Amino acid sequence: MQSDRLKIAESALQLVLQEKNSLTKDEQKRQLTLAAVTAIADYAPGSELDTFSDLQGEDFCDYPD
Repeated sequence: MQSDRLKIAESALQLVLQEKNSLTKDEQKRQLTLAAVTAIADYAPGSELDTFSDLQGEDFCDYPD
């Protein structure tokens, strides 16, 4: 079962790499731009990822002295 999942994941990765390598530089740039624009909402105030910014400046771990 695990080996089947690994084969599926490997096949999917190969397909992604083939598609990526078949794109022109302009197409790659367009896809990256679209991904960046899409991700903006993920980092907007009030988003789930924005909650991590509340920890800025605070110690991450409490280490004993």
